[in-house]
Amino acid sequence: MASVPGPQFGAHAPAGHVIVHLSDTHVMAGGVPLNGRFDTTKNLQLTLEAVERLGVRPDALVFTGDLTDLGEPEAYRALRAAVEPVAERLGAPIIWVAGNHDERPDLHRDLLDEEPTQQPVNGVWDLAGLRLIALDSSVPGWHHGDLDPGQLAWLRGVLETPAPHGTLLAMHHPPLPSHIPFFDILELQNQPAFADAIRGSDVRGILAGHLHYSTSGMFAGFPVSVAAATCYTMNLQRPPQLVNGMDAGQSFHLVHVYDDTITHAVVPVVEAPTGDHFDEAWLAAMIARTPEERREAFSRKPQL
Repeated sequence: MASVPGPQFGAHAPAGHVIVHLSDTHVMAGGVPLNGRFDTTKNLQLTLEAVERLGVRPDALVFTGDLTDLGEPEAYRALRAAVEPVAERLGAPIIWVAGNHDERPDLHRDLLDEEPTQQPVNGVWDLAGLRLIALDSSVPGWHHGDLDPGQLAWLRGVLETPAPHGTLLAMHHPPLPSHIPFFDILELQNQPAFADAIRGSDVRGILAGHLHYSTSGMFAGFPVSVAAATCYTMNLQRPPQLVNGMDAGQSFHLVHVYDDTITHAVVPVVEAPTGDHFDEAWLAAMIARTPEERREAFSRKPQL
């Protein structure tokens, strides 16, 4: 289980599970810049350094697809070499999810040590009672997403037995509309069938990527959280029809799973100077106070 620092200061006890949700690394073989502009290898390294600065031991590192840009075996090996030492230091499993830029045979072989095959990259993890199901929404030869009847039947079978702390789904294509209208050409197809497969289950939320910007919404009554990319992000300051990628705004999500809710915090990758008002001594002083004394010390506004 994740190491969650701090006592209970408010209505909620500390989260029972913590997940680091990353997406769209788009690693290139040999560290070649993506589109001649974006150093996806360097940006991944900066992201992993930010993950280690969190000061928590997450239950899992979840990468929701487009792990490589061209599906190159060397790129998968480079991704693995970058992420595995970090995961080992954090004591966290890595959950790889396939995206539309990935190639299933190479992903099976070079990330999962499995026989190369076109079979979907699906999987189930028990994270100390929280179940995480990885769904392969990629369609070989295409960039849109889909879940074939076999995958949906498999998913229904897994969900027949509830997990102690419920289930999170991780997939690449989010079942949400995009802020960028033409992106919907590449959306998840047959969404009603997907909704039917999870309706009435213990699913608590869906983690996704694909869009290269952070967003959230509801699908069939389930919350959906989309993490932005580590490689480059979409510049939403521009009109929707003119949106393009920029080498800025990279981030990942820190997911806290409580008994009755789940939060998704956007963590910027950039390292910038911060104020140093709060520190361990300040926290220790707050712990030593009663709840009433804490409110008096921290909540009351100064008298003018």
